[in-house]
Amino acid sequence: MSQRFTVSKSDRRPSDIQGEVNQLFEGDEPSACSDAAGEAAPADAEDVVVVLKGDSNPKESSPFINSSEAAAEKSQQYDGKNMALFEEEMDTRPMVSSLLSSLANYSNLPQGCKEHEEAENNEAELARKKPVKAPQLGTLMGVYMPCIQNIFGVILFLRMTWLVGIGGVIGTFIIVFMCCATTMLTAISMSAIATNGVVPAGGSYYMISRSLGPEFGGAVGICFYLGTTYAGAMYILGAIELLLIYICPKAAIFPIEGLEGAEAEAALLNNMRVYGTILLTSMATVVFVGVKYVNKLALVFLACVILSILAVYAGVIKTGIEPPVFPVCLLGNRTLVWKNFDVCAKTLETANGTVTTQLWSMFCDSPFLNATCDKYFTANNVTQIQGIPGITSGVLKDNLFGNYYEKGDLVAKYDLESVEDHDDPLTNSNRYVLADITSFFTLLVGIYFPSVTGIMAGSNRSGDLRDAQKSIPIGTIAAITTTSTVYMTSVFLFGACIEGVVLRDKFGEGVHGNLVIGTLAWPSPWVIVIGSFFSTCGAGLQSLTGAPRLLQAIAKDGIVPALRIFGHGKANGEPTWSLLLTACICESGILIASLDAVAPILSMFFLMCYMFVNLACALQTLLRTPNWRPRFKFYHWALSFLGMSLCLTLMFLCSWYYAIVAMGIAGSIYKYIEFAGAEKEWGDGIRGLSLSAARYALMRLEEGPPHTKNWRPQLLVLVSTDAEQNVEQPRLLSLTNQLKAGKGLTIVGTALEGTYLANYEQAQRADQALRKLMETEKVKGFCQVTVSSNLRDASSHLLQASGLGGLKHNAVLVSWPRNWKQGDEHQKWRNFVELVRETTIAQLALLVPKNIAAFPSNGERFTEGHIDVWWIVHDGGMLMLLPFLLRQHKVWRKCKMRIFTVAQMDDNSIQMKKDLTTFLYHLRIDAMVEVVEMHDSDISAYTYEKTLVMEQRSQMLKQINLTKTEREREIQSITDSSRGSIRRKNPAAVTTQLSVTEEPPATSKEEKPEEEVQLIHDNTTPASPATPSTTLTPAEEAQSPGEQIQRTWTEKCDREAAKPRGGTTQEDIKDIFNMKPEWENLNQSNLRRMHTALRLNEVILKKSSEAKLVLLNMPGPPKNRTGDENYMEFLEVLTEGLNRVLLVRGGGREVITIYS
Repeated sequence: MSQRFTVSKSDRRPSDIQGEVNQLFEGDEPSACSDAAGEAAPADAEDVVVVLKGDSNPKESSPFINSSEAAAEKSQQYDGKNMALFEEEMDTRPMVSSLLSSLANYSNLPQGCKEHEEAENNEAELARKKPVKAPQLGTLMGVYMPCIQNIFGVILFLRMTWLVGIGGVIGTFIIVFMCCATTMLTAISMSAIATNGVVPAGGSYYMISRSLGPEFGGAVGICFYLGTTYAGAMYILGAIELLLIYICPKAAIFPIEGLEGAEAEAALLNNMRVYGTILLTSMATVVFVGVKYVNKLALVFLACVILSILAVYAGVIKTGIEPPVFPVCLLGNRTLVWKNFDVCAKTLETANGTVTTQLWSMFCDSPFLNATCDKYFTANNVTQIQGIPGITSGVLKDNLFGNYYEKGDLVAKYDLESVEDHDDPLTNSNRYVLADITSFFTLLVGIYFPSVTGIMAGSNRSGDLRDAQKSIPIGTIAAITTTSTVYMTSVFLFGACIEGVVLRDKFGEGVHGNLVIGTLAWPSPWVIVIGSFFSTCGAGLQSLTGAPRLLQAIAKDGIVPALRIFGHGKANGEPTWSLLLTACICESGILIASLDAVAPILSMFFLMCYMFVNLACALQTLLRTPNWRPRFKFYHWALSFLGMSLCLTLMFLCSWYYAIVAMGIAGSIYKYIEFAGAEKEWGDGIRGLSLSAARYALMRLEEGPPHTKNWRPQLLVLVSTDAEQNVEQPRLLSLTNQLKAGKGLTIVGTALEGTYLANYEQAQRADQALRKLMETEKVKGFCQVTVSSNLRDASSHLLQASGLGGLKHNAVLVSWPRNWKQGDEHQKWRNFVELVRETTIAQLALLVPKNIAAFPSNGERFTEGHIDVWWIVHDGGMLMLLPFLLRQHKVWRKCKMRIFTVAQMDDNSIQMKKDLTTFLYHLRIDAMVEVVEMHDSDISAYTYEKTLVMEQRSQMLKQINLTKTEREREIQSITDSSRGSIRRKNPAAVTTQLSVTEEPPATSKEEKPEEEVQLIHDNTTPASPATPSTTLTPAEEAQSPGEQIQRTWTEKCDREAAKPRGGTTQEDIKDIFNMKPEWENLNQSNLRRMHTALRLNEVILKKSSEAKLVLLNMPGPPKNRTGDENYMEFLEVLTEGLNRVLLVRGGGREVITIYS
C-alpha cells in the first residue's frame, strides 16, 4: 500500500523529492526515469505529491479504502467525471461503461476450463492476451448439419428394415413417433434453457448442471458421458458388422462356414470382438494424435450419410417404375438362405432329361432322383418370389402388423401353403433363415431409440456459434423435424416396397447376403454399404472425441473428487487420461459384441439425460425464478412434463432392469457428490425447489402444533465463547448429537456483548467457529450469533427470535453456570435464572447438563452401566423420552435404563410400582422400575445449619453501592456478628469467599410461593422445640473448585462435620437446644426446601452414585427475584456429589403417548 502526502511551495523538482524519499525508505538511488519525469513537470508547480510505499493495510486517512498505487491511478480516472460521490466504491461497484465494455469483450470459454462466472480482474493480463477470433458458425453448419450427422446413424442402415418387418408398419410407426416426440419435446425444453443466458461451450452437461445443481448435474453428466461412450461402441460394432457380413465376409478370423446354431453365433461374436478392438484402438490413436483430423473428416462422413439416404429415396421411386430383381427362394413357406445354390428349383428339365440342382444336393444324400431327401423338402414345393415387389405392389397391407419370433424360429411367409409334421424335429436348420434373437415390442423400442439421439450436437458446439441463442433452437428443432420425417416416411416406404420375409431377414441371407436396405437403393447396394460403413466410422470417431471432453469438463468442475485426475491432459489441453478411460469403457461394450444388446444400454443413459433436461425446464418454469427469461418463447411446463414422462416410460419399455441399473448408477453418483463432492452454488432449480418446498412446509407447520406422536426435541443450544470466539463448552454439541442423531431441528446460538457495527468481525468469527464445531461433532443444523448491549438481552433475543414460523425450537439446552459462587461470576447465574424463567413463560422445555466436561464425547462407548431417571413430578414425559433418544446413539446404546420415583407416607408404593411398570409397557420403553419411599422426618440440625449459612450469604449479597474493598470488609463484619451468638467455647474467624450482587434488600416476611414453580418439597413441618432432631451432616463429596465454600467453624462444628450422618450424642442434642434461638429466625420456606434438597440428594446418591447419567426434574425458580441466589444453592445441594446430571424441565405439554 502507498501513502500520499503533499509538500507545498517547494523550489525543488518533484523528482528530486521523490527520489530522496525512495532512498530514505528503501535505500535506492533516485532513478533516471524520475529525473526525466521531473524535467517534464511544470516549473511553477507548488504542490508535489510524494508516494510512500508502506504496508498493505488500508488506512482510514487514505482517499480510497484500498489505496494502492493501482488504486491511486484508478482514482485519477474519475477526476473531472462528476463521479466523486461514488469513487470510494468504484472497486466493488464499477461504472456502467466498464461493465458494458467487459460484456462486449466476452467470449465463450472452452468446455470445462473455467466457470463462466469467473471474471478476469487483472487489466494488464487482458491487455497482453491475444485477441480471440470471433466464432463464425451459423445455424446450418453449426447446429443443423452436426445434428443430422449424429441422429442418422447405424440403426437406420442396419436395423430399420428389420424393425419394420418384426413390429409391422403400425407398431414401428408408434415406436418411431414416441421416440421422435420425446426428442422434440426435449429439444423444446433444451432450447428454452439454452436461450436463458449465455451458454459457454459444454452444452448439455453445462445446461443440466447449472439448472439442476451439482448433484444432479454430475449424476446426469456422467450418465450422458457413459451413453456417449457406449454409442461409440455401438457405432464400432455396426461398422464391423458391415465389414464382416456385407463387405468382406472372408476376412473373418473365426470361420463361420459349416457351423450351425450356437457355434456359428459364438464365432461371429468372437470376430466382432477382435475386429472391434482393433478398430477401437485405431480410432483412439487418431483422436489422440489430433482431433483436427476428425473435424476435417466430419464433412466427408456427413456427405456419406446424406448420399446414402438420397440413394434409398431414389430406389423407392425406381421401384414404382421398374422394381429391382432380388428373388427370394421359399421351400414351402420357409425362407431359404440363398447361398451355395444358383437356381431356386429342385430339378431342371434339360435336353438330356430331368437333372437335380444344387438345392437338391443340400437336402438329399445324393444328386440322383431316387435319393433319400429331407421329409419337409420332399413334401413341399420350392417357390421363388420377388424380394422387392415395388411401391405399387400392395405389399403394404401384408406388412401392417407385426410378427414376433422366439430365438431359432423360422422366418416364413405365412400366406403360402406348407406341409409339415410338427412331431418331426427341424433338420438342416442352417439352410433356413432363422431368428437370431427373441423379439418383442419393448426390445424394438430399446434398439431403435439410439437412432434419434444426437439432438444435443448443436448445443455442444455453442462455443463456436455466432449467435448460439438463435441458432440452437432453430437448428435443433429443424434437424429433429427433418430426421423424424425421414424415419416416419421410411417406415411406410419399407413396408410398401419390400416383401415381409425380406424385412424380417436381419442379415439379408435370403437375398444373396445383401444389406436389405441396400437392395432398395439406387443405383447399387454398394452405395449404402460403403456409405453406411464410413458414416458409422465417423460417428464412432465423433463419440470418442466428444466423450473424453465431456468427462474432462465434469472433472474440472470439481464436483466429483474421484474424477479429478481426468481433468488433466496434454499441454494443448487434449484430455489424454479421459480418452484412456473412454476407450476402456468402450471396450467393455465391444466385448458384448452384439449391436442389439448394446443399444438398450446407451438408450437408458440418453433417456435419463433427456428426462432431466425436461425436468430442469419444467422446474424453472413452475418456480418462476427471476432469472428465468428465455428468448425462446415456445415452451410450456406441461410439454416438459410430458417429455419427462415419455422418457421415463421409454426407459422401462426398453428394459426395466437396465432402467433400474441406470437409476442406481445415477443415484449412487448423486449421493457420492452430495457426500464428498465440492460444494457449488450455481443458482440451480433444485435449490429453488427446496426453497419453495421449505416455504410450503413452513406454511403447513403454521396450521397447528405437532401431534404428541411427532414431538421430538427441537433444540436451541446456547453456548458461550471466549475472547477468541472459540466455544467454551464443546461437549454441549456432543450431547446434542447424542440426543438428536441428526434428526429434527438444531439451532446452535451464542451471544456477544456490544454493538453489531463494532463487533461484526467477531460475530463472523464466532459463526465460523460454531460451524466448524458443528461439523466436527456432526451436528446437522443452523448456527446463529446475536450481538446486543448485554449478554442477558442477547440470550433473550436468541430465545425469542430463533427459528422461522412453525420451524421453531421447543427445547433449550444450556450448560450449568460454572464457578457461579465466585465474586466475578455473579452475573452468569443471574442470567441463568432469568433464562429459566423465560423458558417457563415461553412454554419451552429446558435441559441443563451439570458438569458438562464429564459428559462423553461422540467417540466414547459405554459397554455397561445405567441411565437413571428420577421421576418426581410429571412434566409431560420428557424424562421418559430423553433416555430413549440417548440410547439410540452408539455412546449410550449398551446402557440400561432405570426409573426411580418417590413415594410419600400416604402412597401405596407397591401399587405405584405396578402402575409405573404398566405405563412403561404401554410406552414401549424397557426400563427397571423402583419406588423409593421417603417418610416424613424431622428437619436435621445439619439442614438448619445449611439454611443458616445460605441466608447469611444472601444477607452479604444485599450490600450495594460499595467498592470491592468495602464489600469485603462489610461481608467480614456481618459474618463476625452473626457468628458471635453461636460461639460457645473456642471463637474463630469465619471466612467466606462469596460473590456480591447488586440487589435491593429483601423483606424478611415469609412467602408462600405456588407449588408448580417452586422447589419440589414434601409436606414436612418444622420440628417442635420439644422434639429432638437427628443431626445429618453431609458426606464429603467432591466439589469443583469454583463450587466450594471455604469456611472455618468452631471446633465443635468441625467435629460435627466429620461425623457420619445419622450419628447423634447427648452433647449434640444439647448443642441443638443451645443454637435454637438462631434457628427460629430462619425463613421456614427456605428451611423446608433445603430439607427436601438434602433428603433427595441423600436418596439419589444412595441409589445412583454409580450411574453413567442421572436425569432429574428441575425445580422452577422463585417468583420473587430476591431468592435467586437461594435457588442456585438449592440446585447445588440437590445435585451434590453426582458426576453427570441432566436437569430437565418440561415445557408444559405432553411429549410422549401410549397410543399408536
